[in-house]
Amino acid sequence: MTSDTTTTSENTHTGGIPDRATPPAGVSGRAANRQVTPPEDQYGTELAFLAAHDPGPRPPGWQLTPRAVVTFVMGSAGEALGLPKSARPDAGVPRRLVIEQKFVGERALVERCVVTLAGERGLLLVGEPGTAKSMLSELLAAAVCGTSGLTVQGTAGTTEDQLKYGWNYALLLAQGPTEEALVPSPVLTAMTRGAVARVEEVTRCLPEVQDALVSLLSERRIAVPELAGSESAQVHAAPGFTLIATANLRDKGVSEMSAALKRRFNFETVGPIGDVDAETALVRRQSRAAVERAGAAYQVDDAVLEALVTAFRDLRDGRSVEGWEVERPSTVMSTAEAVSVAGSLGLATAYFPGDRDVLSLLPGHLLGVVRKDDPADAARLLGYWDGPVRRRAEQGSATWRALWELRAVLES
Repeated sequence: MTSDTTTTSENTHTGGIPDRATPPAGVSGRAANRQVTPPEDQYGTELAFLAAHDPGPRPPGWQLTPRAVVTFVMGSAGEALGLPKSARPDAGVPRRLVIEQKFVGERALVERCVVTLAGERGLLLVGEPGTAKSMLSELLAAAVCGTSGLTVQGTAGTTEDQLKYGWNYALLLAQGPTEEALVPSPVLTAMTRGAVARVEEVTRCLPEVQDALVSLLSERRIAVPELAGSESAQVHAAPGFTLIATANLRDKGVSEMSAALKRRFNFETVGPIGDVDAETALVRRQSRAAVERAGAAYQVDDAVLEALVTAFRDLRDGRSVEGWEVERPSTVMSTAEAVSVAGSLGLATAYFPGDRDVLSLLPGHLLGVVRKDDPADAARLLGYWDGPVRRRAEQGSATWRALWELRAVLES
């Protein structure tokens, strides 16, 4: 989580990963068969409430005011908001509601993102993997236009057709190029609706595919030369259309964006969570939700979670909380990875009760994380054990002493 989220993810001065809690009334049947529920369904009640709560001016095509979009993403700080007496909400929408925080990060970052979208300018969220860039883009799209599903996943195999349009070849052969035979991309659909389109991992697309976005974001129209001579030869963007793209800093050299394309985006950097307590709370909440979704009881105590988050932060920052130097591994020690490890510890404890202490599993899982990019990083983790872990054990911490005694696990 980075992000990515997140998540988590993946996705802050922050990055958090979205809670996958009980879906709102009216969508529970659909959500029951989904591993991940889109935010517009999961938080449908909140979106309907905020639409009635703030009747202020809205940019063209927006379902909420910019202020309400920020509240949707950042929450109401535990305060129950009340609807104006004149409000007539949809059936099932309460008159008072606490809006939960979905993104752990700086409110100023979210406000800048919302201002960018209100100005119909492209928004590019960049950052390390696992910092919740994708999650933030989903939340923003859901709040602005009611759907986060108009999405193109960028890969080396992404084609220009996926950003513009393709053809129904059966109709094309039968009728020739007609408007009925044209298959719009998610981006083209967003243009005609005045909605928000999303392009994930834009720098993984080939440069010639990225370039398709240049004219689209500047001219706000797509030419369909096959339909020349008809009214459909030019598809114009409706008011409200804009685009959110994400890019991992680790992928910067995969397909570097051109200067022309960069100029058409406002860049916002989504970084790791700054506050240790906030990160620990998020890891606890998300890992608990993952274990409970599996039908098991969550049995990872706070001491284990605190040690896990502390280790991740030390290795991520290259310095312990005490100020001791730490050699950073090449892999990204993101919040999303911490959630994954905590969830694995919770599932192991639930499925194999009594086999071993949950703390004894932590070194092996950390080793699996740091080896992802470079097996040589195992030596850096061992160095962390011989440094901060040993020194904390010598200072009398029972948790860190137990971890120090597990050093042999890292040598296997």
